[in-house]
Amino acid sequence: MALVLDLLNRDPRPNAGNPKSEAAQAPAELRHPEKQKRPENPILRKPDWIRVKAPGSPKWAETQKIVKAEKLVTVCEEAGCPNIGECWEKKHATFMIMGDTCTRACAFCNVKTGVPQALDPLEPAKVAQAVAKLGLEHVVITSVDRDDLKDGGAEHFAQVIRAIRKASPGTTIEILTPDFLRKPGALEVVVAAKPDVFNHNLETVPGKYLTVRPGARYFHSLRLLQRVKELDPTIFTKSGIMVGLGEERNEILQLMDDLRSADVDFITIGQYLAPSRKHHAVIRFVTPEEFKGFEAIAYVKGFLMVSSTPLTRSSHHAGEDFARLRAARAAKNG
Repeated sequence: MALVLDLLNRDPRPNAGNPKSEAAQAPAELRHPEKQKRPENPILRKPDWIRVKAPGSPKWAETQKIVKAEKLVTVCEEAGCPNIGECWEKKHATFMIMGDTCTRACAFCNVKTGVPQALDPLEPAKVAQAVAKLGLEHVVITSVDRDDLKDGGAEHFAQVIRAIRKASPGTTIEILTPDFLRKPGALEVVVAAKPDVFNHNLETVPGKYLTVRPGARYFHSLRLLQRVKELDPTIFTKSGIMVGLGEERNEILQLMDDLRSADVDFITIGQYLAPSRKHHAVIRFVTPEEFKGFEAIAYVKGFLMVSSTPLTRSSHHAGEDFARLRAARAAKNG
């Protein structure tokens, strides 16, 4: 429990590895100031199918070294992803651009909330250099929400995509973007940079938005995905949700229909895990059999690709999934 609460109240990463550093001696920074006064929720005991192996292999350490050397931020670390050991073992990392501080305060998310710093103009080159060093065939780029920026960070996304194309022409690029809410023209800038996959997560069913994702709007996110296909039909579109937040089965099935109406190609469904007692509670753990059922239904509804398991995350196995996605489109087109 102490570790879970520490991750909520204080950000341990500036102190890590060097207790004598200036950052280590400074007062710890509140990670989620907006959640401090919320009541604590019980932490349910994880079932066996949720447990994962702790990271620490030599290849994991090599990936970590490259990420740290380039002073990059990864969502693998910031969001406390349970798959970090497996992914970093394979030198797969999801880079989080535009800083580590989000302007939103979603009830499920472990990314730090606050006032972000100015954009780093060298970041696109740094990310591209790391992609080349890691020898990535497929890379996933995500970001914090930057409601403070006029374009929500759209041009920065485009610069990162262009830098990767230049440094590593053979790498396919998947982006996981914010919703660019109230940022006219932002989406068009990102789509014009031609990522291979455009991912934007709905996160949950519409009835849960006020408590789970209060800063977003369900139908805006849905329209964003639809608009990508209207602007460039060659770009694969992708979206994901978490289950175990109290949603009903029929709500999930309706969400699938909504995504198909927006011509979304790929859906991911994974189990929600609460980062701390102050975050939204896990209402229940969905069984592997139920995830299999969602997978079968999603394919019947027409998705080209479905990933539905307890440990599914947006960028988990992204490279392998992209190859399967491309093959599925080719088969559909004859």
